[in-house]
Amino acid sequence: MSPSQFSSLPNDIAWQVLARVPKCKYPLLACVSKNFTCLVQLPEIHKIRSLLRKDSLYISFRNKNDRAQNPRWYTLRRAENNPSENQFVVSVNPALPNHYHRMPSIVAHGPEIFFICGPFFQSPSFWVFDSRTDELRRGPTMNANRTYKSVGVVGRKLYVVGGVRSNENVAESFDLATETWEPAPIPKEEKTWHASATVSLDRKVCALMLVGAYAVCYDPWDGSCQSFALPKDKWWKTGVCGMENVLYVYYARFGLMWYDTELRVWRVVNGLSDVKKVRSVGMAEYYGKVALLWKEHGGCGKEIWCRMIAMGKCEEVVKGTAESAQLLGSVPDGYRMDHCLSVSD
Repeated sequence: MSPSQFSSLPNDIAWQVLARVPKCKYPLLACVSKNFTCLVQLPEIHKIRSLLRKDSLYISFRNKNDRAQNPRWYTLRRAENNPSENQFVVSVNPALPNHYHRMPSIVAHGPEIFFICGPFFQSPSFWVFDSRTDELRRGPTMNANRTYKSVGVVGRKLYVVGGVRSNENVAESFDLATETWEPAPIPKEEKTWHASATVSLDRKVCALMLVGAYAVCYDPWDGSCQSFALPKDKWWKTGVCGMENVLYVYYARFGLMWYDTELRVWRVVNGLSDVKKVRSVGMAEYYGKVALLWKEHGGCGKEIWCRMIAMGKCEEVVKGTAESAQLLGSVPDGYRMDHCLSVSD
């Protein structure tokens, strides 16, 4: 069916069809026409996906008192019998086989979570967790050992950027269709890619650096890199997310901010004056909204709270509309949030 034929369908039928398309394909649909760009962002489609229970969040915690640093995974998803409610439950634990695979670089794409091993130990190991079957499988070995890996998905490829040795960066791409590795353009950036968080933005892999208040965006087309400053304020690696090609970061003093890529300035998200300042934040896209999670001291362990925030962008302003706070559940004392991933079918 051609785009013009699809556009002639009644709205309710078009929404039902698009809601069943894997969300990871939406960026490709948006390239077809402006009409498709608007369609895949419609709240009606997210409402249908919610009824179908298509999306979920995978949230990992690490026990700071556990020397092995083994993560514990939880999922946030719509309740099976009541899709208007969320369930926060212990998930199947995709445990990697040995201690050299501890604290891997992790990225989610569609229904799969990818584990790229070796941020502190050089390793070419690569693992894939399928959320549909709860199965962990070993993927094809990368071509080069490296540390300090930054990972992001652009189009149909997963890109890994890192250093084999100090100040010597290389890059590889993993074709998600053929499941093969191949060299990618060498990043034209001499600094070590020791990123705390990585997002895909403007078809680039953008790494927010662990040391220094700056970010670097790697263009996989030619290896060019562009840097921009981060506000000098405390932020959490889990408190970063990209949604509809906008980068959002939660800061301790400023609250939720977004980066204006055209004017290269940071701006506060408007309309959230009633959202109290919180710490130990996790953020990810969830049915077209930003899910903001945080911890509070409870009677037994740490309580996990959440607010869903709908974003509306108009020129140089992003306005957020926050739903009421929801208590999701609790985790044991000593647990700290380590990853907050958006997973979709």
